[in-house]
Amino acid sequence: MYTDFNFKTKKELKEAIKNGMLIQVYQPGLGSVPTDGEVSVEGPHYPKAHTWYARVLLQHGAVVKVM
Repeated sequence: MYTDFNFKTKKELKEAIKNGMLIQVYQPGLGSVPTDGEVSVEGPHYPKAHTWYARVLLQHGAVVKVM
């Protein structure tokens, strides 16, 4: 899965969450995404090579924590 913003590093993702940014996730071509629970995300977005991976906690469709 990807975040709706194309973060270059996991640190950028963590900082955005810390600063209160609303971040959602999506999975291209695979239908619906869970709104609550843990999922794995990766970045940066395709076609660039993925250089980071993270487990995140979703609540009501938004990322609230990087594990």
